[in-house]
Amino acid sequence: MTLAAPPAPAESPSRARRVRGPLLLAGGLLAASVALHLRDPHDAGSWGYCPWLLLTGTACPGCGGLRAVNDLTRGDVGAAASSNLLLVSSIPVLALLWVRGFGQRWRGVRHPLPRPLVTVTAGLALLAIVVFWVVRNLPAGSWLAP
Repeated sequence: MTLAAPPAPAESPSRARRVRGPLLLAGGLLAASVALHLRDPHDAGSWGYCPWLLLTGTACPGCGGLRAVNDLTRGDVGAAASSNLLLVSSIPVLALLWVRGFGQRWRGVRHPLPRPLVTVTAGLALLAIVVFWVVRNLPAGSWLAP
């Protein structure tokens, strides 16, 4: 009886390969932020127009997002929040998730978030987006409009 040799352990990818995705994401966001800083979206039409706004006359959840990023690059958090409060308030959470993922990739470990937590959080985020979308288009929520 011949015993087969155990399979060789798979080589783990290098650190550079593991962190490439998060670094590309950060670089892309930085490039977009620089572009928004240099070409001011407060000038009507400088970045085009929102198709949803043009078709319906109501603001979508993303309306004001470009202006918010431009204001953040200038250090004006208040103006950014008045352009798109949902985007500005989500940045710290998204940044923490990015740092967590980058740190895990850097160390070469994976500790995925529990599936139920991800599902519930995604559902709540979707609900928040829909509520924000509706409320910012109501007279009582006009302070949320861009």
